[in-house]
Amino acid sequence: MDVANSWKDYEIIDMANGEKLERWGNVFLIRPDPQIIWKDKSFPEKWKMANAKYNRSSTGGGAWKYNKKVPENWQIKYKELTFNIKPMGFKHTGLFPEQAVNWDWMIDKIKNANREIKVLNLFAYTGGATVACSYAGAQVCHVDSSKGMTTWAKENVASSGLKDRAVRYIVDDVVKFVNREIRRGNKYDGIIMDPPSYGRGTNGEVWKFEENIADLVELCTKVLSDKPLFFLINSYTTGISSTVLENLLRLNIKKNGRFSHGEVGLPMSNSKLILPCGIYGKWEN
Repeated sequence: MDVANSWKDYEIIDMANGEKLERWGNVFLIRPDPQIIWKDKSFPEKWKMANAKYNRSSTGGGAWKYNKKVPENWQIKYKELTFNIKPMGFKHTGLFPEQAVNWDWMIDKIKNANREIKVLNLFAYTGGATVACSYAGAQVCHVDSSKGMTTWAKENVASSGLKDRAVRYIVDDVVKFVNREIRRGNKYDGIIMDPPSYGRGTNGEVWKFEENIADLVELCTKVLSDKPLFFLINSYTTGISSTVLENLLRLNIKKNGRFSHGEVGLPMSNSKLILPCGIYGKWEN
């Protein structure tokens, strides 16, 4: 497992009973996590620190309960990168801190390429990977069907001091956009995708991971450059193995390079416990 253990502004303080107590800068949140099936808290007293807790509803969804005042939004840093955080519906904060292991990997690949790199970031959300690749010097095309998430990504790029970098923001259905890029003849050296389990495009296009991911990977190989650098698939879809993601890449990428797969996770402070948070498959040159 690749563990994101270089954070200073984020940490898991404790986890038990399907919940984790996290520190986001100076704000402490309790959020649910289905992987946490053990019952005993390691640091029971620390749970009283929580500013807010996300409670799931028995009818679906849920809501935040605030114990102490929480800013409407605030910032945290990862190394040289800065991200804007705010509690959202369905427990999210706008950032998946475990993805820092992939940011580090992408930054290293881009900086050591010694040439201009163009990156396509699909299902790009609030732009964690967009910020990382832009920081490393790549030209980035950021694609997401949500206008609100794309605006948030622009804020993250600006907060990291990168607003003058070459980032192209596209609010569109991913499949439609990639098809247009194929017709235009546009190519990319790096492709990142973080597809949802289920989602809808800008015009109501339905996305189901198991039904659509294979076709999308095949489609994306048509916009890979002649000298590609990497192709990364992230997933949080329940029941899918990381080996499946590597298999998809092996079936579609016919170039020399290294294939791999694995989990990403977050460490709990003052503990040997690791929280598994997602999976990846990747190809790199």
